Amino acid sequence: MAIKKYVTDASMYTWALLRIALGYVFLWAFLDKLFGLGFATCKAKATGLVDVGCSSAWINGGSPTKGFLGNAATGPFADFYHNLAGQAWVDWLFMLGLLVAGVGLLLGTWIRFASLVGIVMLLLIWSALLWPANVPGVDEHIIYALVLFGVALTSDHQAWSLNAWWAKTKLAKALPFLK
Repeated sequence: MAIKKYVTDASMYTWALLRIALGYVFLWAFLDKLFGLGFATCKAKATGLVDVGCSSAWINGGSPTKGFLGNAATGPFADFYHNLAGQAWVDWLFMLGLLVAGVGLLLGTWIRFASLVGIVMLLLIWSALLWPANVPGVDEHIIYALVLFGVALTSDHQAWSLNAWWAKTKLAKALPFLK
Protein backbone atom coordinates (compact mmCIF):
# COMPACT_ATOMS: atom_id res chain seq x y z
CA MET A 1 0.00 0.00 0.00
CA ALA A 2 1.30 3.40 -0.88
CA ILE A 3 1.90 5.81 1.97
CA LYS A 4 0.33 8.57 -0.11
CA LYS A 5 -3.06 6.95 0.38
CA TYR A 6 -2.83 7.54 4.14
CA VAL A 7 -1.11 10.89 4.18
CA THR A 8 -3.03 14.15 4.15
CA ASP A 9 -1.69 17.56 3.28
CA ALA A 10 -2.03 18.68 6.91
CA SER A 11 0.00 15.75 8.16
CA MET A 12 2.75 16.48 5.66
CA TYR A 13 3.07 20.00 7.06
CA THR A 14 3.33 18.47 10.53
CA TRP A 15 6.08 16.11 9.36
CA ALA A 16 7.84 19.04 7.68
CA LEU A 17 7.73 21.07 10.90
CA LEU A 18 9.10 18.12 12.87
CA ARG A 19 11.84 17.59 10.25
CA ILE A 20 12.84 21.25 10.26
CA ALA A 21 12.80 21.47 14.06
CA LEU A 22 15.03 18.41 14.45
CA GLY A 23 17.28 19.67 11.66
CA TYR A 24 17.67 22.88 13.62
CA VAL A 25 18.49 20.93 16.80
CA PHE A 26 21.25 18.97 15.02
CA LEU A 27 22.65 21.97 13.15
CA TRP A 28 22.62 24.16 16.25
CA ALA A 29 24.49 21.48 18.22
CA PHE A 30 27.08 21.39 15.43
CA LEU A 31 27.51 25.19 15.39
CA ASP A 32 27.61 25.44 19.19
CA LYS A 33 30.28 22.74 19.46
CA LEU A 34 32.25 24.17 16.53
CA PHE A 35 32.31 27.82 17.64
CA GLY A 36 31.46 27.62 21.35
CA LEU A 37 28.35 29.77 21.20
CA GLY A 38 27.57 29.37 24.89
CA PHE A 39 24.69 26.95 25.11
CA ALA A 40 26.19 23.51 25.70
CA THR A 41 29.72 24.72 24.94
CA CYS A 42 31.61 27.63 26.52
CA LYS A 43 29.07 28.40 29.25
CA ALA A 44 30.26 28.41 32.86
CA LYS A 45 28.12 26.04 34.93
CA ALA A 46 28.51 27.98 38.17
CA THR A 47 27.85 31.50 36.86
CA GLY A 48 26.06 30.95 33.56
CA LEU A 49 28.45 33.36 31.88
CA VAL A 50 29.20 32.74 28.21
CA ASP A 51 32.71 32.87 26.78
CA VAL A 52 32.03 32.59 23.04
CA GLY A 53 34.87 30.83 21.27
CA CYS A 54 36.48 29.53 24.46
CA SER A 55 39.08 26.76 24.39
CA SER A 56 36.30 24.13 24.50
CA ALA A 57 35.14 25.16 21.01
CA TRP A 58 36.25 22.64 18.40
CA ILE A 59 37.63 25.40 16.19
CA ASN A 60 39.95 26.39 19.06
CA GLY A 61 41.19 22.88 19.80
CA GLY A 62 38.45 21.64 22.11
CA SER A 63 36.86 18.22 21.80
CA PRO A 64 33.12 18.07 21.10
CA THR A 65 32.88 14.61 22.70
CA LYS A 66 35.23 14.84 25.67
CA GLY A 67 32.83 16.50 28.11
CA PHE A 68 29.75 14.38 27.43
CA LEU A 69 31.37 11.01 26.85
CA GLY A 70 33.98 11.57 29.54
CA ASN A 71 31.65 12.81 32.27
CA ALA A 72 27.96 12.31 31.49
CA ALA A 73 28.01 8.72 30.21
CA THR A 74 26.48 6.35 32.78
CA GLY A 75 25.15 2.83 32.99
CA PRO A 76 26.38 -0.44 31.56
CA PHE A 77 28.29 1.14 28.64
CA ALA A 78 29.92 3.98 30.60
CA ASP A 79 33.46 2.57 30.38
CA PHE A 80 33.11 2.05 26.63
CA TYR A 81 32.02 5.66 26.11
CA HIS A 82 34.60 7.05 28.54
CA ASN A 83 37.31 5.39 26.42
CA LEU A 84 35.96 7.07 23.28
CA ALA A 85 35.87 10.55 24.83
CA GLY A 86 38.09 13.08 23.12
CA GLN A 87 39.45 10.79 20.41
CA ALA A 88 39.89 12.70 17.15
CA TRP A 89 38.10 10.13 14.98
CA VAL A 90 35.12 10.12 17.36
CA ASP A 91 35.04 13.95 17.33
CA TRP A 92 35.07 13.98 13.52
CA LEU A 93 32.34 11.34 13.19
CA PHE A 94 30.20 13.11 15.78
CA MET A 95 30.54 16.53 14.15
CA LEU A 96 30.04 15.15 10.65
CA GLY A 97 26.91 13.35 11.86
CA LEU A 98 25.52 16.54 13.39
CA LEU A 99 26.22 18.47 10.19
CA VAL A 100 24.79 15.85 7.80
CA ALA A 101 21.65 15.35 9.88
CA GLY A 102 21.20 19.07 10.51
CA VAL A 103 21.61 20.30 6.93
CA GLY A 104 19.77 17.37 5.35
CA LEU A 105 16.75 17.68 7.63
CA LEU A 106 16.63 21.47 7.64
CA LEU A 107 16.80 21.81 3.86
CA GLY A 108 14.86 18.67 3.07
CA THR A 109 17.65 17.10 1.03
CA TRP A 110 18.97 13.56 1.52
CA ILE A 111 16.17 13.20 4.10
CA ARG A 112 16.37 9.41 4.50
CA PHE A 113 20.15 9.45 4.94
CA ALA A 114 19.97 12.40 7.36
CA SER A 115 17.24 10.62 9.31
CA LEU A 116 19.29 7.43 9.51
CA VAL A 117 22.36 9.33 10.71
CA GLY A 118 20.23 11.16 13.28
CA ILE A 119 18.61 7.93 14.50
CA VAL A 120 21.99 6.23 14.95
CA MET A 121 23.38 9.24 16.83
CA LEU A 122 20.32 9.49 19.07
CA LEU A 123 20.38 5.78 19.90
CA LEU A 124 24.09 5.99 20.73
CA ILE A 125 23.50 8.97 23.02
CA TRP A 126 20.56 7.14 24.62
CA SER A 127 22.77 4.10 25.27
CA ALA A 128 25.43 6.37 26.82
CA LEU A 129 22.85 7.66 29.32
CA LEU A 130 21.32 4.39 30.47
CA TRP A 131 19.11 4.26 32.32
CA PRO A 132 16.83 7.25 31.75
CA ALA A 133 16.02 9.10 34.96
CA ASN A 134 12.30 9.76 34.53
CA VAL A 135 10.73 6.94 32.51
CA PRO A 136 12.22 3.43 32.36
CA GLY A 137 13.84 2.90 28.95
CA VAL A 138 12.43 5.97 27.20
CA ASP A 139 13.72 9.52 27.06
CA GLU A 140 13.72 12.33 24.50
CA HIS A 141 16.39 10.57 22.41
CA ILE A 142 14.05 7.65 21.74
CA ILE A 143 11.16 10.01 20.95
CA TYR A 144 13.33 12.02 18.53
CA ALA A 145 14.51 8.77 16.89
CA LEU A 146 10.90 7.67 16.39
CA VAL A 147 10.04 11.05 14.88
CA LEU A 148 13.01 10.74 12.50
CA PHE A 149 11.75 7.30 11.49
CA GLY A 150 8.43 8.91 10.54
CA VAL A 151 10.23 11.69 8.68
CA ALA A 152 12.20 9.09 6.71
CA LEU A 153 9.02 7.19 5.82
CA THR A 154 7.38 10.36 4.49
CA SER A 155 10.50 11.80 2.81
CA ASP A 156 9.12 11.59 -0.74
CA HIS A 157 6.09 13.68 0.21
CA GLN A 158 7.70 16.27 2.48
CA ALA A 159 6.38 19.84 2.34
CA TRP A 160 8.82 22.77 2.43
CA SER A 161 11.59 20.59 1.10
CA LEU A 162 14.26 20.75 -1.57
CA ASN A 163 13.95 16.98 -1.99
CA ALA A 164 12.45 17.06 -5.50
CA TRP A 165 15.23 19.34 -6.75
CA TRP A 166 17.90 17.38 -4.88
CA ALA A 167 16.80 14.03 -6.36
CA LYS A 168 17.50 15.43 -9.85
CA THR A 169 21.08 16.48 -9.09
CA LYS A 170 24.03 14.51 -10.48
CA LEU A 171 25.27 13.74 -6.96
CA ALA A 172 21.92 12.28 -5.83
CA LYS A 173 21.69 10.24 -9.03
CA ALA A 174 25.26 8.97 -8.62
CA LEU A 175 24.74 8.12 -4.93
CA PRO A 176 21.16 6.82 -4.61
CA PHE A 177 21.41 6.53 -0.81
CA LEU A 178 21.43 10.34 -0.76
CA LYS A 179 17.97 10.60 -2.36
